[in-house]
Amino acid sequence: MINEDLTSKLKNLMQKVGITNFKNLSFTAGISESQILGLRRGKLKQMKVEILLKIAEALEISLNELITTFSDVNIDNYHDSLPKNQHNLDNHTNQEVAELKKEYERVNIKLEQQQEILQQEFQQSSLQILESLLLFWPTAAQKAKDNPQLPAVKILALVQKPLDQLLQAWGVETIASVGDEIPYNPQLHQILQGKAEVGEIVKVCYVGYRQGDKLLYRAKVSPN
Repeated sequence: MINEDLTSKLKNLMQKVGITNFKNLSFTAGISESQILGLRRGKLKQMKVEILLKIAEALEISLNELITTFSDVNIDNYHDSLPKNQHNLDNHTNQEVAELKKEYERVNIKLEQQQEILQQEFQQSSLQILESLLLFWPTAAQKAKDNPQLPAVKILALVQKPLDQLLQAWGVETIASVGDEIPYNPQLHQILQGKAEVGEIVKVCYVGYRQGDKLLYRAKVSPN
């Protein structure tokens, strides 16, 4: 017979860790629902320590708290009454948990290091693509300041070439070109002003971009 008081206590603990039902608790703890039912029926004394440890870990409480919450057993007497092999199992399980935590920390540190390396490699490859822009742009900008009459087309290549190389390296494609007159497609184009029907010829004011099947920016257009 289910003990409603114990069931209520269990639900309160589950709620604190975001577990919505007994099935989810079973999955999180890696035990059967019948074992959880045993806890709700007040049969904690008959349950194995490893099962209690899994439930306690899923509820993010200590084994001692679980035992005192779901039974009237004195925690010291409970441990003293355990068979020797049960004590060994308890210690072995705790050791496994500690080793798993260490392994998790080790893997987490390794992933962070790999992420840092990948970020550095990404920055390095991007800087190599932008090398000509980084080297010559400051000089070109200064010359433009010194000579406001300098045609902009002469320095345009300094920007356009490395930008095209970068977009190509990242697999980014442009959607139309500025000045193109194309059929309006609301999935690829954004009207700047006025209205346009699907298929109506519009003029591209700002290019759009997509990366593979992913749309990054729609091309901005205006009706003719």
